[in-house]
Amino acid sequence: MTAFYGTEIASPLMLGTAQYPSPRVLSEAFRRSGAGVATVSIRREASGGAGSGFWNVVRELGLPVLPNTAGCHSVREAVTTAHMARELFGTPWIKLEVIGHADTLQPDPFGLVEAARILVEEDFCVFPYTTEDGIVAGRLLEAGCEVLMPWGAPIGTGLGLNNPYGLRTLRAQFPDVPMVIDAGLGLPSQAARAMEMGFDAVLLNTAVAKAGDPAAMAEGFARALEAGRLARAADPMEPRDMAAPSTPVLGLAVLE
Repeated sequence: MTAFYGTEIASPLMLGTAQYPSPRVLSEAFRRSGAGVATVSIRREASGGAGSGFWNVVRELGLPVLPNTAGCHSVREAVTTAHMARELFGTPWIKLEVIGHADTLQPDPFGLVEAARILVEEDFCVFPYTTEDGIVAGRLLEAGCEVLMPWGAPIGTGLGLNNPYGLRTLRAQFPDVPMVIDAGLGLPSQAARAMEMGFDAVLLNTAVAKAGDPAAMAEGFARALEAGRLARAADPMEPRDMAAPSTPVLGLAVLE
């Protein structure tokens, strides 16, 4: 099992709770996914007067909750939202988003590090949504973060792992830091690849919630994550440029 801030989770799948067509579909998707964590937007919870009903659905999932500061574009906004989330959900965990670009939803690295430092000093367990930049990652760890959440691709795009080299480099640079691929995954095969690369978990929402059959897609991701984790643990063969016969040629009978 993977542990984050001393808490073990039963599955490497962190699944979002937004955009589902109904509470019933949401609940079924979570059931079939076996997800270890439910992520919740404080803005979604508080919107439209339906927040209490939505929170009841989330509570019934019986999972650890990771609130997030989705949609925040400044340090002040993110910190304020984090405090609201801690009060509402009763957890020090917070997925920290400080968005720097409206179109790509790329994190603002400067605001992210500043907000992370403030929140760590205020006893939050910060899960920072960042890029694969190793320098930014180092600054976040220096600020007190114990987890890194690099993106696979921009949020909601389904493009998968856009920069495999950068992600592999980041994983190798900080081998002992728990890391979650957060955002951009669209297919279970992409999640399996993340696990094969040595990441500890994935966080996704749109790929499941917007599928034609969210529950089936959720189960697909669960199975892919398990396959990827097993493959990583099995110490897979290294790729090679030249062909190598799987059946030895020495010692075989010669037919004339």
